[in-house]
This record gives sequence, C-alpha cells and structure tokens, in this order.
Amino acid sequence: MTDKQWDTLLRVIRGEEVEPLPTGFIIDSPWLPNWAGMTILDYFTSDQLWFEANKKAIDTFPDTMFLPGFWSEYGMCSEPSAFGAKTRFPADEFPHAYPAIFSNEEIDKLQKPRAEQDGLAPFILNRLKLNQQKIEDIGHKIRFSVSRGPLNIASYLMGSTEFLMALISEPERVHKLLRIITDYLKDWHKVQQEAIPTIDGMLVLDDIIGFIGEDHFIEFALPYCKEIFDMNVSVKFFHNDAPCKVSAPYLPEMGVNFFNPGYDVSLNELKELTNNQVTILGNLPPRDTLALKSSDEVWEETAKMINELTDRKKIVLSGGGGMSPGTPTENLKAFIDAAKS
Repeated sequence: MTDKQWDTLLRVIRGEEVEPLPTGFIIDSPWLPNWAGMTILDYFTSDQLWFEANKKAIDTFPDTMFLPGFWSEYGMCSEPSAFGAKTRFPADEFPHAYPAIFSNEEIDKLQKPRAEQDGLAPFILNRLKLNQQKIEDIGHKIRFSVSRGPLNIASYLMGSTEFLMALISEPERVHKLLRIITDYLKDWHKVQQEAIPTIDGMLVLDDIIGFIGEDHFIEFALPYCKEIFDMNVSVKFFHNDAPCKVSAPYLPEMGVNFFNPGYDVSLNELKELTNNQVTILGNLPPRDTLALKSSDEVWEETAKMINELTDRKKIVLSGGGGMSPGTPTENLKAFIDAAKS
C-alpha cells in the first residue's frame, strides 16, 4: 500500500468521513496468479513472477487498495507446515495441507514450532525481505503481518470434522492445541513485525469461527484471538467470510478494528452488530456478483449497495470475502468506477 492509501485506511478506521468511499480487495493465490497470466506454482516458486503479478494488480487498479498488499503466502499450507503437515502443490490448483494429528491423544505430544525456522514461514518472510526495496521503489510498503487464525489452523491439522467433534468430546485437549497454536502465532506475527519496520497492521484469517455457536465461540475462539490481536499495531484486521452473526458483536472485545465478513449480512446490519466500532470491508458477493455478472450489473449492484448505506463512515467497499478465482478486470473497474461516482 502507498502512504496515501495507508493514511486513507487509518482515517476510515478512526471514523472520519472519506469521499469518495474507498475501495479495497483481499487478493492472493486463488485469484492473482491466473489473472496475471501464470500458474499458481510459478507464482509460489518465483520471486520475480510473484512481484510482477502484484505489480500488475496495483498498476491496473491504481485507485484501490489491495490487502494486505504483496502478500507472501503458500495458501492454506503456510502455517500448518510448521506443525509438520504434509503439503501438496499441484501445478495450477490450490495447494492443500493434509492432517498431521490423527488422534486426539497426539495433541499431548505436540510442541510449539519455531516461527523463524519451521515449515514455510522462513520462505514467506524471506520473500518479503528480498523484495522489500523493490516494493518501496514503486511507492508501496509492506504494512501487515499475516497469518491464519488458531481455529483455522487446528482444523487443518486435525481435519475440520474431527476438530469440531473434539470441541465437544475433548475440550481440554482442544484448549491445549489452541494454546500451542496461539503461542506460535504470537511469535510469528512478532517475527514479521520485527523483521520489517514498515509493518503497522496485522491480518488474521479464520473462517472456522463461523461454524460454531456462541458458547463455543466464547470458550474456544474469543480468548485466543484476543491474545493474538493484543499487539501494538494501528490496524487489526480480521477476515471471516463464514457466518458471522454470532462472532461479530465480540469483534471490538477481540481487539479488531477492521473486518472482512461474508456477504450474507448487510453493511448496515454489520454496523449494528459491531456497535459501529469496527470498519467493515465489504460486502458485495465476490463470486456470484463480482466474478460472474456483467460489468454493467456489477456497477449497478455496487451503486445499490452504496445507496442503501445509512452511514457512510467506517466503510471500505469490497467483496464479502477474498477475490474469487476468475474475477475479470472489467468487473473490478466497474466496481471501482461506481464507488468513485
């Protein structure tokens, strides 16, 4: 993000009125490589192609923010790899992390990984350090440390069904697992922030909190996420595009001030759920509208979304979730043009 974009984001988060309404999109490997004309594997394995893909995005859409911006990642394999998860990287499909915990008893043997050395984390961080000067030479800076959230990682290590069942059958062991993952994530964000001084924000992504009820959220998600967000940065950015009506009212307590939800809840309702204390990044359907409809329809749906707002503060217009694969250039330009006009 440029200094101007970062300043705009901070102003919106502080509750200042910004006109026209700013736009921003979460972009990563499901969309960016193929849009930029390369395979996902080439994007993951070449610093040059990774840089060129991100640069193409900011050059093509200079009037929007890309979040977190120059995201160094290996899909859902990024954090589970540190815990020993086997990873699969097809040439042009999404990578996959296999379970690494095959019985609840194995949690007792789990040890906290070293954030600076284990799994794919050293490659993620070194890519940013190697490209930091090139990024700054084109007027952008690395602003965010990034990770998946503790429940998300636990679900990959155990399997989603197995993890959710363990919440009921083995709550003490699940707490032990989440304790280890949380301590690792706190280390991992700290390592990123110390290595790159321009970082003044953090992004945590966890959709699994959308699949549990309020009691389980309060017990298994809220305290651990609250710990992770207890860091001295200006932007505390959380993504959950699964159902969020249960968790959204707790976002301020969690420490979150910037939230990307799913599209099933309107911007006005999200403001009510969060007591207007959290800036919302959303909320057009990213696949069914932004990716699949015509550019004229995208313009109309974006204008409708804006006109229905009861309060234009604390809003960054976007899709309700990350950028969907296959989203065309003309549709993004239509979205941005509708916001500007």
